[in-house]
Amino acid sequence: MKIAYFDTIAGVSGDMTLGAFVSAGLPIDELRAEIAKLNLAGIELDAKHVVRNGITAVKLEVIISVKQTHHRHVKDIFQIIDASSLPLRVRDDAKKIFMEVATAEAKVHNSTIEKIHFHEVGALDSIVDIVGAAVCFERLGIEAAYSSPVRLGSGGFVDTAHGKLPLPAPAVSEILKGYPTVLTDVPHELTTPTGAAIIKAMSKGVLAAEALNVMEIGYGAGSMEFPELPNLLRIMIAELPEKYGTDELVMVETNIDDMNPEIYPYVVEKLLAAGANDAFLVPVIMKKGRPGILVSALVNRSLIDAITQVLFTQTSTIGVRIIPTERRKLAREAREIETPLGRARFKVIHLDGKEKLLPEYEECRRLAEDRNIPLIEVYRMLSDLH
Repeated sequence: MKIAYFDTIAGVSGDMTLGAFVSAGLPIDELRAEIAKLNLAGIELDAKHVVRNGITAVKLEVIISVKQTHHRHVKDIFQIIDASSLPLRVRDDAKKIFMEVATAEAKVHNSTIEKIHFHEVGALDSIVDIVGAAVCFERLGIEAAYSSPVRLGSGGFVDTAHGKLPLPAPAVSEILKGYPTVLTDVPHELTTPTGAAIIKAMSKGVLAAEALNVMEIGYGAGSMEFPELPNLLRIMIAELPEKYGTDELVMVETNIDDMNPEIYPYVVEKLLAAGANDAFLVPVIMKKGRPGILVSALVNRSLIDAITQVLFTQTSTIGVRIIPTERRKLAREAREIETPLGRARFKVIHLDGKEKLLPEYEECRRLAEDRNIPLIEVYRMLSDLH
């Protein structure tokens, strides 16, 4: 499996990420060509080599020659992305990164994702940084990302549209909540909200002792020079031997025997919308021989409160069980593939060096309705692509 390992020597930012990927081998002209698909005027990418503590790195700068609109909502940014001709994977990854920022900003400012408006991260250079990071993953064929514990500055302040804020910035702390971090004594902003969001959205976590076959190494430089450490992000492009992925998850479940059965499908939808990896119903026989339903949700530990809130507000339960569990999973990715019925999105499963294509239900349904053919026939035709 081809991975990108983010070694956050001096934290991570959007421009450092792009610089490191260019340093690792992505031609700057390819990056420029893909960014041009956003159809944003007055944007130029400049890349130059600089030296930090004797290490040659790429300093990438997004140059804006037009007056900027800083106060964009999530829907405004998504409209820009969706109106582009960028590949589906790039659009999806970019929106996933922006959602990390939006969720954190909404929490910090006691607002909602729909109402929150971006300042720095809504500026054109940050849009380019985030979309550019997604482009780098797609163009270099990166299947997964990992990182070192993310290094954060502390003991200082950063100037923002909201005034001076303590380091690490509140949005950065919120985005990286639950992700391994290291507080340094460097009184400067090492990790920006954009950089934190790229890590949180794209990384599968921190690598333990792994046998990596490193193919390329790139260094992206930050703007400042620190006496304490080289202001660099190092990205290693490497092959990680395929194995089962593992997650430390929890099962949140409850037994219910006094609720209208018509409500259960709605509850499952709400659990999935709240971030559950899976949610399902099992018929059970409860005390006194009463038939009931076991409602189960498999979730990341950080989502326990959100999932519990769904169960308490959407069902008649008065208690839930929380059971630690481990999941092993095959490597997978989403990919858009040309088929006899048109382009369709598939889930691609990797096992023993081979790929298995699984058509997504929503895509099959769309094709069935567009072509006016039975859904079962669509599944048969797409399954023949294996």
